[in-house]
Amino acid sequence: MGAPFEAGERALLIDQRGRSYVVVLQPGGIYHTHSGALRHDLLLGQPEGVRLETAAGMVVTAFRPRFADYALKMKRGAQVVYPKDLGPIVTYADVYPGARVLEAGTGSGALSIALCRAVGMDGTIVSYELRDEHHAQAVLNIEGMFGKIPDQLDLRHGDVTDVGRTGDRFDRCVLDLPEPWATLETLRGALEPGAVLCAYLPTTVQVQQLVLALPSDGFLHIETFEVLRRGWHVTERSVRPEHRMIGHTGFLTIARRTS
Repeated sequence: MGAPFEAGERALLIDQRGRSYVVVLQPGGIYHTHSGALRHDLLLGQPEGVRLETAAGMVVTAFRPRFADYALKMKRGAQVVYPKDLGPIVTYADVYPGARVLEAGTGSGALSIALCRAVGMDGTIVSYELRDEHHAQAVLNIEGMFGKIPDQLDLRHGDVTDVGRTGDRFDRCVLDLPEPWATLETLRGALEPGAVLCAYLPTTVQVQQLVLALPSDGFLHIETFEVLRRGWHVTERSVRPEHRMIGHTGFLTIARRTS
C-alpha cells in the first residue's frame, strides 16, 4: 500500500462530475468546493484513491496530483506552458539525464519543473527570467512542486544574453521569449556544436522571423509544428470525439547548432 496522506501534502479531489480541485492538507482544515465542504481530517492518514463524502453528500476521490494536474492548477505569473506541449518540448529538444540546459524565460515555472525531472540530479538547468513578478511566482511554484528549489536548477533574475559573459556551456536550449531571434548570436556562443534549440512561440509572425534568422546565426535542420489535443468520449453506446478540444497554444520550432 502506498503512503497515506500527510499534513502539508497536496491532494487532488475529483468529484462525481469530473471536476477537480487541488488542496494543501492541514489538520482541522476545511476545503469548500462546488461539491460541498470537506474536512481535511477525513483525508489525513488515508491512502490514495480513497472515496469520501462532502457535507453536501457529493462523493469525491482523492489522489496525489500528477505534474500535469499541478501545472494546470498552479498560480501563474505568466502564461503557463500546457502539459500537451511540455512533453513534446522535452522530447524534441532531446533533454536527457545529465544534460546541461539553458532556459529563457522561466515564466510560471512549469517548463523548469519538466526540465528538472528530465535531466535528473546529474544534469544542470540555468533558467533566466527578466520580469520581477514572473521570477518570484516561478520560485513559489517550483518550491511548491519539489518542496525546495532543486539542486540542479539555477534560477537567474536577468536577461538570457547575460549568459554570454559567464562562460557557461550548454547541450540544449529552450526558449519561451517574445523575440528569441534577438538572442541567437549570444546563444550560438553558449551552445555546444550539435546542440538542440527549441523555441515556443504563440504566433506565426514570431515563428517566421525566428526561422528566417536561424540559418545566418549557425542553426540548421529547422522544423516547426504545433500539438493539438482532442479528447474522446467513450461509452458502451458510442465512441466519439469530445465537442471541445485544446487547440492552438503555441508553435514549437526546433533547430540544431552547427560547428
